Amino acid sequence: MGTPDFILELRRHVGHAPLWLTGATLVCLRDGDTGPEVLLEQRADNGLWTLVSGIIDPDEHPVETARREAREEVGVDVEVGRMLWCLVGDKITYGNGDVVRFLDHGFAGRVVSGEPHVADDESVAVGWFPVGALPEPHRPRLPRLVRIAVEEPADVVFSLDGDR
Repeated sequence: MGTPDFILELRRHVGHAPLWLTGATLVCLRDGDTGPEVLLEQRADNGLWTLVSGIIDPDEHPVETARREAREEVGVDVEVGRMLWCLVGDKITYGNGDVVRFLDHGFAGRVVSGEPHVADDESVAVGWFPVGALPEPHRPRLPRLVRIAVEEPADVVFSLDGDR
């Protein structure tokens, strides 16, 4: 699924003006042969390896978004655990001129049923990877986000090293 319908409707009214969008990201970990592994998907639009994530629909709780995105994108049912972070992303200007900034809610999770696989047209590959050997290409902050989940901080993280 591309841009959600509610955002397309908003764009009809506000044009390319900056929008705050809320997102939910899920860090699913499991025990691997050489240590913890993380579930990642490779995006179809830009080829980057990412955590399972998506835009929160109107009236949807961020935890439900994480569950829904796991089913839709990688074909698994998950248990969502504790909140790991609440982070503000960089401003993004898309090729069509639309401007957005994401407020992302990160959650720990684990797969409770199903075998991860490409389940929609948003990704081209899915897999489990050792947390110390993440596949390329990926965004620079991916290793830090995975590390937050592995280290299980006592409090919710509100900024990454170098963020405001």
